[in-house]
Amino acid sequence: MIFALIRAIVATLFSSLKSQRELAQENLALRQQVVMLKCTVKRARPNMTDRLFWIAFSRLVTNWRDSVIAIHPDTVVRWHREGFRRYWAWKSRRGGRPTIDTELKSLIRRMQRENLTWGAPRIHGELLKLGYDVCEATVSNYMRRRRKPPSQSWRTYLTNHREAIAAIDFFTAPTITFDVLYVFVVIEHARRRVVHFNVTAHPTSKWIAQQLTEAFPFDSAPKYLIRDGDAKFGFGVQRRINALGIKDIVTTPASPRENSYAERVIGSLRRECLDQVIVLNERHLRRMLKEYLNYYHEHRTHLGLEKDTPATREVECRDRGNVVALPFLGGLHHRYMRLAA
Repeated sequence: MIFALIRAIVATLFSSLKSQRELAQENLALRQQVVMLKCTVKRARPNMTDRLFWIAFSRLVTNWRDSVIAIHPDTVVRWHREGFRRYWAWKSRRGGRPTIDTELKSLIRRMQRENLTWGAPRIHGELLKLGYDVCEATVSNYMRRRRKPPSQSWRTYLTNHREAIAAIDFFTAPTITFDVLYVFVVIEHARRRVVHFNVTAHPTSKWIAQQLTEAFPFDSAPKYLIRDGDAKFGFGVQRRINALGIKDIVTTPASPRENSYAERVIGSLRRECLDQVIVLNERHLRRMLKEYLNYYHEHRTHLGLEKDTPATREVECRDRGNVVALPFLGGLHHRYMRLAA
């Protein structure tokens, strides 16, 4: 860019040695070329050298606007103002409040993100307790501005209400004779427990209503029950749900994620049990599910429960003995425990 500017200055100096007629002819040729370029190029793309040239030209020449063809005169003025702002920003860069380190900035925004109802005073108080010497105005300055009032996430809401939520669903299991059996499961959200299950070849509304009564005896019914819009959950099932004092929550069609806990449990039942065996009949399926659910509740660790089991499995110390394996489902799964020699 510097060489191009020097070359332009040298060309200007040589032009001053030419006659008036030669300059007029050269000016006419240059203007015609500019008009041709303007017809073919929609918008000129000047670089930094071009901008500096036109800014200096506008300061030195009185009627500079009459000489501008490729760009708009207001563009040159805008360039000059932008340069003025950058110049003063550079000149005053060391003024104002001292900056804080990146770690403290991240901590302020983390506290704001994790605590929706906290403002600058609350975050400032926590920082003082953590040994950070910072004023409340600085904390407020580095907090993100929200466009709308803060709201908790669906994950937080469901976590706080999971004790009162249950879900029901069906899945099918083919037998060795190609018959189809229906498995009805009732899942408790709090600890991912399957509180009830049953198997039938002909699920009816009356049969499902009876299963709900067996799943929630006495006053053990949850406040909310999540289910899909399957036709099997007819009027009789809905009436039984209302009679138990449960609020019926129907998921959106073709939206299995809205009943994700039930889908996850059914997926585990399929992958870890039914996909590994051939179901002989209804009795055989019921026995296999019963044994697997015993392993599922008492021994199998869950990611959603921080690697604990639904029934809460205690940690065994290393000094309690050697590790032995307890087989389930004929050795399909094992429970490992310590046993004294």
